[in-house]
Amino acid sequence: MTTIKVKGMSCNHCVMAVTKALNEIEGIKNVKVDLDKGVASFDEEKPVSVDTVREHVGRFGYEVE
Repeated sequence: MTTIKVKGMSCNHCVMAVTKALNEIEGIKNVKVDLDKGVASFDEEKPVSVDTVREHVGRFGYEVE
């Protein structure tokens, strides 16, 4: 399981948006977003670059640290 820190989340809508962004990436499954901790976790079926994750999450207005 991979865990990333996500900046800018403040509500359940944010959780849904980040979940959607990550689920759109081919090779990612089992996405779990923790609003209180400001992190998202997921399994990789195949390697996914951090830049790809940053790009998808960034389109929804959030920043991956």
